[in-house]
Amino acid sequence: MSVINFPSVINWISGDIAIDLGTANTLIWMKGRGIVINEPSIVTRSVHDDTIVAVGNEAKAMLGRTHRDLETIRPLQDGVIADFRMTDGMLQGFIRKINLNRMSRPRMVICVPSGVTEVERRAVKDSGERANAREVYLIEEPVAAAIGIGLDISQPIGNIIVDIGGGTTEIAVISLNGVVTKETIRIAGDEMDEAVLQWFRNEHKLEIGLSMSETIKKSVGSAMKMSAEPIAVKGRDLVSGIPKTIEVSSDEIRQALKDPVNAIVEAVKRCLEQTPPELAADILERGIILTGGGSLLKGIDQIIRERTRVPVNVSEEPLISVVKGTGMVLENLKKYEAVLL
Repeated sequence: MSVINFPSVINWISGDIAIDLGTANTLIWMKGRGIVINEPSIVTRSVHDDTIVAVGNEAKAMLGRTHRDLETIRPLQDGVIADFRMTDGMLQGFIRKINLNRMSRPRMVICVPSGVTEVERRAVKDSGERANAREVYLIEEPVAAAIGIGLDISQPIGNIIVDIGGGTTEIAVISLNGVVTKETIRIAGDEMDEAVLQWFRNEHKLEIGLSMSETIKKSVGSAMKMSAEPIAVKGRDLVSGIPKTIEVSSDEIRQALKDPVNAIVEAVKRCLEQTPPELAADILERGIILTGGGSLLKGIDQIIRERTRVPVNVSEEPLISVVKGTGMVLENLKKYEAVLL
């Protein structure tokens, strides 16, 4: 006679999931399976009746290429929900992609920026509940990142995390399972892309799309002076209105990124200035840890090190440390009860 393992049956039916609901990308971790979704937080909808046509990778492929009956949008702005209906639709679209059992009423752990208001937190919880969750827990992004990086945040030791995402940069000093000091600015990867786009418009009278802007940032963007081959950039001439190709140097792109990079460095300094002396001593010894997609900008660790005089390290897996930490919390809710909101 076979014995039914009830906990495993319940897990299969519930399909508990952890979600990093980011401005740029959404990542979903399923209990027992790890990361099952890593796609852009983008939705394509009908302008006539708001019907969702595509989400994630499929919607990103349509960015800048839709006809007048379709619109491609990012339902999250600056780390928070800007369009509730589209966020719900996107979340449900992603959950359909992971083939959750129809009977499933999962528990969800969703991470939120540490600077969000109570109203914004409630909006995220509501979105999870409308996606058929039976319980929704929230966790602050820097705390999730610290857990994902492998830090033991329960100890009386100061760690500082700088999470440069798409919509926000989160800086937090963490000790004893809590955030001691924090600084959140709504300047991150998206602002960098916008700065590059505006630079071409103002300096070269060339119109480029945000996708091209992001590609330029990733290929030759930097926070410090570096040697790199010039790249060819295609766009539309704002004077003649016809397509045009120009060559730009990495030095130009560094100039374009100067303001958002400076804003991030100043935010790190403000957070350090608010840190109690005992924890500041820990940070000086252990260093600043960078994570998030923005931490991959060439030289950003170097410029923060130079201006703060504190060691800086980029985490091993900066793009997934938040969802990894959120997933670890999901796998052991009892152990991490103290960090849940």
